[in-house]
Order: sequence, then structure tokens, then C-alpha cells
Amino acid sequence: MNTPSSAPLLRVENLITSFESSAEGGTQIVRAVDGVSLSIHRGETYALLGESGCGKSMTSFSIMRLLPPAGRVEAGRVMLEAQDLMTLPDSAMRAVRGSRVAMIFQEPMTSLNPVVTIGEQIAESVRLHQGLNGSTVQNRVEALLDAVGIADPKQRYGDYPHQLSGGMKQRVMIAIALAGEPELLIADEPTTALDVTIQAQVLALLKQLQQERGMALLLITHDLGVVAEMADTVGVMYAGQLVEEATREQFFAEAKHPYSKKLFESLPDIEKRDRPLAVIQGAVPSLAAVFHGCRFADRCEFSDEGCHQQLPRWIEQRAGHGVRCHMADLDYVGEFRKGSETVSTVDITSSEVDPSSMMPLLDVRDLKVHFQMRQGLFSRNAGYLYAVDGLSLQIARGRTLAIVGESGCGKTTVGKAILQLNRPTSGQVLFEGDDLTKMSDAALRIRRNDFQIIFQDPFSSMNPRMKVAEIIREGMVTLGIGDSNKEQQARIDQLLAQVGLPPEVRDRYPHEFSGGQRQRICIARALAVNPKLIVCDEPTSALDVSVQAQILNLLKGLQQKMGLSYLFISHDLSVVAYLADEVAVMYLGRIVEQGSVEDVLNSPKHPYTQALISAIPVIDKKKGREIIRLEGDLPSPAAPPNGCHFHTRCPKAMAQCSSAYPESTVLSDSHRVSCFLY
Repeated sequence: MNTPSSAPLLRVENLITSFESSAEGGTQIVRAVDGVSLSIHRGETYALLGESGCGKSMTSFSIMRLLPPAGRVEAGRVMLEAQDLMTLPDSAMRAVRGSRVAMIFQEPMTSLNPVVTIGEQIAESVRLHQGLNGSTVQNRVEALLDAVGIADPKQRYGDYPHQLSGGMKQRVMIAIALAGEPELLIADEPTTALDVTIQAQVLALLKQLQQERGMALLLITHDLGVVAEMADTVGVMYAGQLVEEATREQFFAEAKHPYSKKLFESLPDIEKRDRPLAVIQGAVPSLAAVFHGCRFADRCEFSDEGCHQQLPRWIEQRAGHGVRCHMADLDYVGEFRKGSETVSTVDITSSEVDPSSMMPLLDVRDLKVHFQMRQGLFSRNAGYLYAVDGLSLQIARGRTLAIVGESGCGKTTVGKAILQLNRPTSGQVLFEGDDLTKMSDAALRIRRNDFQIIFQDPFSSMNPRMKVAEIIREGMVTLGIGDSNKEQQARIDQLLAQVGLPPEVRDRYPHEFSGGQRQRICIARALAVNPKLIVCDEPTSALDVSVQAQILNLLKGLQQKMGLSYLFISHDLSVVAYLADEVAVMYLGRIVEQGSVEDVLNSPKHPYTQALISAIPVIDKKKGREIIRLEGDLPSPAAPPNGCHFHTRCPKAMAQCSSAYPESTVLSDSHRVSCFLY
């Protein structure tokens, strides 16, 4: 579709990948990839964008020929220069994987072997693809660890995956991929689960390595900020097809396809706080269907009758910019609707209740959670891990407090300690005036319907042997919600509709859903018992932009309607800007800055907060800003630095920062910070 002068390194031509799946009355054929064509040149970054289930990952698995047993490539060619990868025998394809084409998978923890050291896992790739042996292998591994920014590679060589942070595990995956010095690197959502600071480091690393090696990069993502930061060319996928392709400049200046435009409208930011986000109604159609018209027609606000009956052609708008849409086809005769903003049906208005006049629903005072560490055959005490070390916060009824910070700072531990899933070491957790830390387990069970949690990893938080209806009903039965099975079933159907899932999914199992769909099931489960407080632990981190908008509208609308309070744990500051009323910035077990969303995000004071905000990838490149790169990873909470915990990474550190921890300074009624600068 792009026709640059030089020959592409990779050329995918009319790729069709299908799966055989079970259905009522037999089997059905699902076309996960249906006629995709694209090309990537040396040194180019091609970003593949789209919703979960649209075929992005399956396109990459097809290129690598790593399809599961039920999948097969029906048609098409994948040309790596003059070589068609689809015609190679398995032995020849194994030689291509890793050496010429390598892949970074989405979840590093599941891709790394937990019982093999990271050094040996990288060494395996070095031996296989470079034919090295002996001490030269270890030297090469250490050089790779150093190249991906892992300090002290000699020491890290013998570490196991569980000893590394999420960002370091992702760097190990990059090192494994680079071991064979590939010409093309496929990165499948390489920064989805990472904090903004670590994401910025990984993206900068990929850019640097690409420039040094002249490597082509196929970047699969749903984050428009990452696309703006990295891409040379953007391809938008929908329902197994490429619906738009453009240069980065063309795409962000003037996206043509209605689906692409809606992705931009769905992005959350602080300026949209007083209104619902635009959403794309409905869901991606079943890829087992036979399509007679545009695949997006049922969800498109511009579609006419012909869009449902006639397949759209691929139209070249200008050099480098093509789109699959009837609206771009001058030969198409039709009357398109003018379009209307598709938003949540729940009205979102500002609360008229002054939160300062109310007793807080939740009042946390000097909370500490210290985990005892043990080692040796007799499990001797080896000190303490100071996960949360003196934290205080309040949440009023109907309000949202967001906790932000890097992985390992203690955000999730705070949420679990508030719900007494981890019993605090000391401090008070007052819920409606009752101290939960002093309640027995039996008394807590009676109160469980008042506070619920949405976990970060939806798959591991659901029983894989239970159907969706059973998962949602479990809490209702335990806490006596609903007088009859019929009433509970109606409630389940209502909840599924609220989170954007059709009622027929109630009889399916968790493994049959995408990551985003599984998170929606978890949100439905939390809402099922009518809680007053919900701890939301990264509830939208795995969701596409359009689905994220639905969930944020849902959470905001339910808060307004039911007076729900949220403790929102996140590393996505654009989501925080849209949803939260207050923000608490956490670093190594303590809050370093807290205030209203406007105060903290528009006028950050703590150097750590400033670094977090500067690291967010932005779409508008005209907004001038200084990017503050934080070096290294979060120190261990088992041995926090003396003085201010941040001084070892702080670009503004002074002598006194290493000798004492700064007191909290009140900047205004709604803003305070712990920093010697103030």
C-alpha cells in the first residue's frame, strides 16, 4: 500500500489466517486475519493499532509462523526480502526466527522461564543464533544486558525472573530478541503493563537500538501516545482487516476512517472531565461471520444502507495514505448520515455536595505494612520489607482518590491493606467511623459488600472452571444479594450490558475472552454486591482506548448515580486526569505529593511528580515540554535510602536530602508536598 522508492524488508501480501473453533451444531471457521497487506522498510517503525480481537497479534504470529494448532494461514505471502516465509519448511523457519526476525511478547513474566536464570535464557539464544561457546557466550550476554540498560550485568546474570521488576523483565526480553541480531523486531504491546517512567526508558531504548542497528520495528499497540512517539507509519486494524494506513504525520493531522477518528475522540484528558467520553457503541463483530458490507457499519455513526450491503474498496487518498471506507470512494453513490456523538447513556454532572462538609467514608491514618523476610533452612528473620511506611489519606462519599507511582512503590499493598486482605502492621483504617483493623474476620465478612476490589490481572483473579454467570453470582450468593435465582440472573444480564458485553457470554469460560473483556467481567463482579467503595487496581491498563472510554464512563456514571467512592490505582495519568478528584503520588511506601487533580497535574511540585508527568507520551508534538529521564529502578523497599527516599534518583537533590526525610509542606488547602525544595 505504501510505495516508497527502496524495496521493503518485509512485505505482507493479502494474508488470510483462520481458526477452527467449536460452535453449536459443529465447528466454524474464524478469519482472524482477512486480507492484510503491509510493508516495512529497514530502519522503519510500523505501528499496528486497533482493539483487542481485531487481529493485530495474529498478524504477527502469522508472520512468525507461531500459530496455535487450530490456526492456519489460508492464503497470502510473507516476503522477507526475496524469501517467502510461508513456503519454508519448519527447519528453515526455525533458522529465520530469532536470527532475522525476532519477537518481544506482551507479557514478559509468562514468556520467561521462572526456574532458569536470565543469563542462561539469553545465552540459549546466543548459542542458537550466533554459534558461540564457552566464555564468549557469557561475555556476549553481559554485553547484551548492558546494551538494554541493566546495571551490573555480571551480578544480574545469575538472577531469576522473579528477582526483577517489570521493566527489567521487559529489558531481558529485548536482550533475548536482540541476541540473534535480527533485521526485523516485532514488539507486541511491549509497554502495556509498565509505568510511564519505565515505558519512557523502554521506548527510548528501542529507538536507540533501532538507530544503531538499522533494524525494522513492527510495533503492536493500542496506545496512541506510544504511536505518536515511535511510529513512522501507522496501520489501523479492525475486525481482521487493515482499514487505514498513513504516515504518522498524516494520521495525526487528518485521520480518515470513522473508526480512527473515534479512537481520538475516546482519549481521556483533564479537559473532558465534565462530560462523558465519546465511545464506539457495540463490539467488534464475530470474525466467523460472512461479511457483505463494511465491517464497521453497525458501529459507525455515518453509515448508510449501502455500507451494510457493499464491501468498501481500498482507496489511496494521497501518497502513503490509504483507507477502506465508502466515504473516501468518489465512485460510491450513497447518502451518509451526518453523525452524532456516541456517548454513554449515563449522565455525568458535577456533584453538588461539598465534600468538606461530610465525614469521610474512608479515613486512613499512619498506615504501615511491613512484611517480615525470612531466609535459610530454618527461616530465620532477615529483616523487613517496608511496603507501606506511614501513609494517611481520606476519601469522601462519591469522590475518587487516585494513587499513582511506579511498580513496587506500594500502591496495590495500600489497596489490599485498606480492605484487610493484607492486615496492616499498624495504623487505622476507618470506614464509616469503624476501624477495620480491629475487626475479626467474621465481622469483616459481614461488611464485605460495602467495599470491593477490581484486581489488575483479570485472568488470575477468576476461577477458570467457572462460567461468567457463576463468577458474577458468587458474591451475590455469599452476601445475600437477590431474593431468587431469577432475580440474580436478571441482575447479571444488567451488569453485563453495563460493561458492554452481550448476555449470551454468561455461559462462557474466562479463557474464551480477550484481556479487555475479562476486565469488564471483573468490574461486573465488583458491582454485583452494590458496594460503597471500590478499590480499582489498574482496571483499564489492559483495555483499548475505545473500551477504556466505556469503562471510564461507566465508573463515573455509577459514581454519580449511586454515590460510589473509588480508590483508583493507576500509572496512566491521562485516565487519572479524567476520573479522579484528588491525586496522591507515592514513592517507596510514602506519599510525596497530594492534592486536587488540577493542582498536581497542572502544577506538580515534587521532582518525582514532575518526572512522571514528563514521561507521558503525548499526541500533540507542538506542546513544548522538558522530558525528565529517571535513571535506574525503584530502590528496594527492604533497604530504603536514608533521608528522602527519592534523593538517589532526583535531579534536584541537595546535601540535606540524604540525611533526613522531609516533612509534609502545605502549599494550599488542596495541595501538599514532602520535599526540602518547599
